[in-house]
Amino acid sequence: MNFPTMEMERMRLGTIAAAGALLIATAGTARAQRAVTRADVVASALARGPRIVFARADSTAAHAGLSIASQFENPILGLSYSKSVPQQHFSIDVPLDYPWLRKARVGAAAAGLGAARFRFEFERAAVSFEADTAYTHALAETKRAEFSRRTARDADSVLTLARLRRDAGDGSELDLQLASVSLGQLANAASRDSLDAVAAVLSLQALMGVPSDSLSIVLADTLEAGSALSAAPAGTQLLVAAAEEDLRQADQALTLEKRLLFAAPSLSVGWEQRDPTGAEPGTLPTVGIALPLPLFNQNRGTILLAQSQRDRAEAALSLARLEGAQQAARARRELALARDRLARSERLVASANSVAQLSLLAYREGAFALSSVIEAQRIARETLSQYVDDLAAARNAAGIVRLLTLTVHRNDQ
Repeated sequence: MNFPTMEMERMRLGTIAAAGALLIATAGTARAQRAVTRADVVASALARGPRIVFARADSTAAHAGLSIASQFENPILGLSYSKSVPQQHFSIDVPLDYPWLRKARVGAAAAGLGAARFRFEFERAAVSFEADTAYTHALAETKRAEFSRRTARDADSVLTLARLRRDAGDGSELDLQLASVSLGQLANAASRDSLDAVAAVLSLQALMGVPSDSLSIVLADTLEAGSALSAAPAGTQLLVAAAEEDLRQADQALTLEKRLLFAAPSLSVGWEQRDPTGAEPGTLPTVGIALPLPLFNQNRGTILLAQSQRDRAEAALSLARLEGAQQAARARRELALARDRLARSERLVASANSVAQLSLLAYREGAFALSSVIEAQRIARETLSQYVDDLAAARNAAGIVRLLTLTVHRNDQ
C-alpha cells in the first residue's frame, strides 16, 4: 500500500471513528437516561419555571390587595387619666366606612385581581409554548444529526466502491480522492450536527430544572406537525381582557379618589369614672364623632394622578387590542406559509432519496460520474434537513397561533 493510500485509509478511519464517538455521546447510556415525553417537559416547566413563579407572586399580591380592600379597620382603645374629675377616661374609636367608598375600593382591587388572573393564565400558556418549542427544537436537532450520520455512512460506502473500481482498473485515482474528501466533509457535518443535538437536549434539561452537565434524558415523542387548528375562537384575548380589567381598576381608583374629598369619619364611644369628691358617682358614658374637614387639602394631587393612570390604562387597552389583532393575523399567515413549505418538502424528500439511490446504482454500473453521485447525496441531505426545519416550523407556528388566540368568555369573568 503506497503512502497516499495509507493516508486516505487513515482519514477514512478517523472520520468514521469521530462520527461513531459522537453517536455514542448523543445516545448516551440508555440505562442511565429517562425517557421524557412532550407533556413531561411542559409539566416540569410549569412546576419549576421562573416565569410561573413571578406570575403566581403577582396573582397572590392581587388576592392580598382584594383582602386588604375588603377588610374593616380595627377599633382603637384609648385610656387616659386627668386630675380633673372624673379622672379616668376610657374610649373606643371605631372607624366608619362609607358604602360608596368601600364599593369603589373593593371594585378596584377586584379588577386588579381579574387582570392578574388573566395574565397568569397567559403566562402558563406561554411557558407551555416555550417548553413545547424547546422539545420540538431538540427533536429536530436529533433528527438532523441522524440524517447526517446516515449520509456519512453512505459516503463511506461510496469511498469503498470508488476504491474497488480503481483497483479493478474501472475507476480513477481522482474519483477515490474526491470520495475521500466528500467523506471527510460529511463526517465533519455529522459531528457538528451531533453536537448541536446534544446542546439542544441539554438546554431542554435546564428548562425542566434537571442538571445539564450531562445527558440524562431521551426524547420519547416523535417530530410531527401537530393537529390542525379550529376556527378562531369567540371571546376576548387574554391580554386584552387583562388590559380591560386594568382600565376598570383605574376607573374605580379615580372614582375612589374623587369621593375621598370627604373622608370616612370615626365614631368614639366610652365612659368616665372616679370622682374623688363624690359629686359624680358611678360611670359617665361618652359618645362622639370625628369628621375630617377638607380645609387645607382637597385631594387634587391624588385625583390628578389617578386620572393620568386611567388615561394610561385606556391607551394600553387600545394598544393591546390593536397589537393582539395584528399579531394573531400575522401568526395565522405564517402558519399557512409554514404548512405550504412543509407540503412541498414532503413531496421532495422521497424524490431526493430516490435520486441519491439511483445515482449510486448508476455509478456502481459505470453509467454515472462520481461527482454526480456526491451532488445527489448532498441534495438529498439538504432536502431532509429542510424537511425537518419545515416540520418544526409548522408545529411552532401552530403553537404561536394557539397562544395568541387564547380567549376568555364574558361569562367566565
